[in-house]
Amino acid sequence: MHLGCLPTSVSTFVRAAELEGALNNILTIVRFIAIDSPLSSCYVSHMCMQPPQACLAGDVQSKAERTREEILRAAARLFRYEGFNSTSMREIAREANIEAGSIYYHFDSKEKILDVVLDIGVRRLYNEVARIIRCAGANDEPFRETFAKLVDTHLTFLLIDSDFTSANIRNYPMLSEEARRAHRELRGSYAKLWGGFLQNARDKGLLRKDISVSPIRQFILSAMNWTVEWYEVKRYPVSILSERMSRLILDGMCDKRRPGSSLPKPYVIALPEPVEPHGKAARTRSEVLRAAARVLRDRGYKATTIRQIAVEANMEAGSVYYHFKSKEKIVDEVLQTGLSDLLVGVSRVIEQFGEPNDHCARISAAISAHMDFLFRASEFTSANVRSYGMLPTKLRRRHRVIRHEYAAVWDKMLSDAQQSGAVRKDIQIVPLRQVMLGALNWTVEWFDPRKAGLEGYHTLSVFSDMLVRLLFNGISEAEQPLREGSSNGLLRAREGSDQ
Repeated sequence: MHLGCLPTSVSTFVRAAELEGALNNILTIVRFIAIDSPLSSCYVSHMCMQPPQACLAGDVQSKAERTREEILRAAARLFRYEGFNSTSMREIAREANIEAGSIYYHFDSKEKILDVVLDIGVRRLYNEVARIIRCAGANDEPFRETFAKLVDTHLTFLLIDSDFTSANIRNYPMLSEEARRAHRELRGSYAKLWGGFLQNARDKGLLRKDISVSPIRQFILSAMNWTVEWYEVKRYPVSILSERMSRLILDGMCDKRRPGSSLPKPYVIALPEPVEPHGKAARTRSEVLRAAARVLRDRGYKATTIRQIAVEANMEAGSVYYHFKSKEKIVDEVLQTGLSDLLVGVSRVIEQFGEPNDHCARISAAISAHMDFLFRASEFTSANVRSYGMLPTKLRRRHRVIRHEYAAVWDKMLSDAQQSGAVRKDIQIVPLRQVMLGALNWTVEWFDPRKAGLEGYHTLSVFSDMLVRLLFNGISEAEQPLREGSSNGLLRAREGSDQ
């Protein structure tokens, strides 16, 4: 076996009398990512229960080290489900079952905890993906087989194995530029792992050549990352999700490969002229809602306050209450407006294609319209998409009806296309829609149409066209024969799931 496939072993461990600050963080991260070493038997459920020292000569982990790791686990859980901005040190201490004051013995601030949580979340995933790619190269493993392993590994870490990875994925986009800076290099290294793997496949003629590797990589990561917003482990195992998703990404949803030149061109919707509210009160109310949408989009629900909304709207906090009784009332209207705009806009685009119609053209137009509302037509839509996953249950429940209405529009359109033979028969419609909208929705976290014209950046229209091609035909080179579908569909999921 190639040496690169062997897990890295640890030759020596050095214990210092007292470890503080950055050294403590480094050693904690090392303990959490030691899964690939021969010492991994000391770890349970992919989480570090003992440090590497515990495997040597009966050495025992100190109480301080155990407490430190419990704090990190507790923080990762809270950051994953509640968000960093809305989690307090007191809540982390309560989750870790320690006194509130004791947490400061281990960490100076919540930001220091976040730094370690985010690093562990990506570093463990990076190490495992790097190992799979090394082994694939050493053993001359087929591209599709390796790709399926990488998708499964990413989804397993993200959805069931690691609160740390999920906490990273869900919180990083809403952090300040300063908070992101320390983690950009590692996240970039992970993206480069995927980019290098895909570039190697492209050099071998296994990957399509009409789209550069960078958008393909981002498309893949977007489709996978959005699963944190809709996947339910109780419904079906991650192994089914990863297997079917890898095939959809590789081969696309079309029953027959269509040459790029025959695909429908991106559809640009004609946006209606904004209606200026009449009267000072109406204008102020409208500005409060727009300010709330921006704050909600950037900080999430729990970290959004009336005071922050007032600052964003350039008014006194007390003035906001003249128009709205509570933050919840404001958020309710922002969320409703965001999805109403999207539902009405996309539905109008679809209705322009009468029977008989080109189903691929209709789907392409719907994709372009969805992207237009995310980036151009409505700041309320992007606020809805980015914040919905961390809303309180009762607030989510109030907006499920309209989300299901929007999902039903896509389900009918995709089902009609499948019945006509335009979409593969082995794909279940609901999971197809979830993966499609996931790939589109996650673009709000990284795509910026304002940078169009700079090297490596695209206009919204060009980018939407790329997404259409990738969703229709997949990332594989067109000459490759599609594999026969299994007896099961793409995925099994309950009807009516949130997108």
